[in-house]
Amino acid sequence: MGLPGSGKTYLAERLVPLLNAAWYNADKLRDMANDWDFSDEGRRRQSRRMRTFADFEKANDRYVVCDFVCPTKETRENFDADITIWMDTIKEGRFEDTNKIFISPEQIDFHITEWNDHNHSDIADKILKHV
Repeated sequence: MGLPGSGKTYLAERLVPLLNAAWYNADKLRDMANDWDFSDEGRRRQSRRMRTFADFEKANDRYVVCDFVCPTKETRENFDADITIWMDTIKEGRFEDTNKIFISPEQIDFHITEWNDHNHSDIADKILKHV
């Protein structure tokens, strides 16, 4: 999770092959659902939609990576991640409405403050050793 432009997709596309995981990108799911509503209700609906896909993969014994903003406590609770990676690499994203409502998460498992060539492998190693 993180602001738009923080590197969520960049990290996910490198992490997914290391975990042999399914991958759901928020923009792709919004496109599939033809749902570009970024109101509070639209964001809640998106967090529930992302959870539905993640739960399906988990029920079939797969790792799953979901990359999306998930800007509020409520959307994070709706999604209910097993592991949270916070891409805290920028102070403002490209969408002012998202910047205004984004609340820094209280509970995270991995806190990424810079892009580098080893974040994805470090995280994958820790996940595979402890899960």
